[in-house]
Amino acid sequence: MTDETPQLRLERAKEASRATAALTSDDKARALEAIAAALEQNAARIIEANGADVARGREDGIGESLIDRLRLDEKRVAALAAAVRQVAALPDPVGRVVGGHRMPNGVALEQVRVPFGVVGAIYEARPNVTVDIAALALRSGNAVVLRGGSAARDSNTALVDIMRAALGGAGVTPEAVQTVDDFGRDGARALMHGRGFIDVLVPRGSAGLIETVVTESTVPVIETGAGNVHILLDESAPDDWARDIVVNAKVQRPSVCNAVETVLVHRQAAPRLVPLVASALQSEGVAIHGDDMVAGLVSNVIPATEEDWETEYLSLDIAMKVVDSLDEALDHIRRYSTGHTESIVTTDSRNAERFLAEVDSAVVMANASTRFTDGAEFGFGAEVGISTQKLHTRGPMGLAELTSTKWLARGSGQTRG
Repeated sequence: MTDETPQLRLERAKEASRATAALTSDDKARALEAIAAALEQNAARIIEANGADVARGREDGIGESLIDRLRLDEKRVAALAAAVRQVAALPDPVGRVVGGHRMPNGVALEQVRVPFGVVGAIYEARPNVTVDIAALALRSGNAVVLRGGSAARDSNTALVDIMRAALGGAGVTPEAVQTVDDFGRDGARALMHGRGFIDVLVPRGSAGLIETVVTESTVPVIETGAGNVHILLDESAPDDWARDIVVNAKVQRPSVCNAVETVLVHRQAAPRLVPLVASALQSEGVAIHGDDMVAGLVSNVIPATEEDWETEYLSLDIAMKVVDSLDEALDHIRRYSTGHTESIVTTDSRNAERFLAEVDSAVVMANASTRFTDGAEFGFGAEVGISTQKLHTRGPMGLAELTSTKWLARGSGQTRG
């Protein structure tokens, strides 16, 4: 691409959005199948480009959690292609009737889903997001403008080139997928200030990146927050559920936002559960930052500080605290949670239902790993991100969350008196 300014990219995306909005559901599904096939056919190219990013990231010392998010191998490229196919197979939200009625004067009203237009995304070290957001945007009839950050520069360049070529081969304008990566921070600023061109902007990344986008943007932003995620083990939590859920939520992939960061244990269950869960975590290489009671029950515990209760580690670290009651646990979560995901492990249905009702997070669980907060796990095929705000959407964002609505009114000559 030879655009001279990021503004021209935004203008091309806006023009392309008119074409994508007019595509049929079959047109969009075929375009996504073409992208999935192209990803598979170009896996070696993608992995080679990603290798350059990973090597540069290690030289720059970006940390293992970001390296993990950055890395693409054959399995992850195959998963990207599979996710695109899942999105293609999902019901098309565009044109879906979500409400309506007939006015007393006979005018028929119908509220239907329509594409936003142009979706912008700013994210860090996550080349999978390049594909996921593009696929979701296209399936919902939108164009997309991407700013993926310097850490994944080579990976994103390859992925965008491959997707654009696939769209062209499928008869869809390649201008529906744009990147402003090559403009660096100027590209990010263009997205944040692209009123009239960017209809909605989604940031994904560190708390600092998200705060910058939310604060500086003059376009609508859907905030995807950090994940200071909690699990409460109440006095009735079964040993195997407590151990297995906490270990899975921390260890299965510690570098992601739905990994648990703080475990709260009811005091009556602490002598039983703290040693059991801590031992299982430590055997997986997890460092435990615990309060005084945890330290008294388990060896090799790092004394917890106030900062630990506030921290999204994104690593093999976890905070552990003993609480006197469900009320104290709820107070702790209200104070320190980022509103992402919280879970309780219990066989007491009253405690479970109270936890589900009173915890104010995007996803609240009972007796399940927080790792399930994910668009693919929720049946969305992929996700744009996990929204932790309350307007326009909340939780994992799929196809419907990339649409707005409009009202259609059908009359027969009515006028207002």
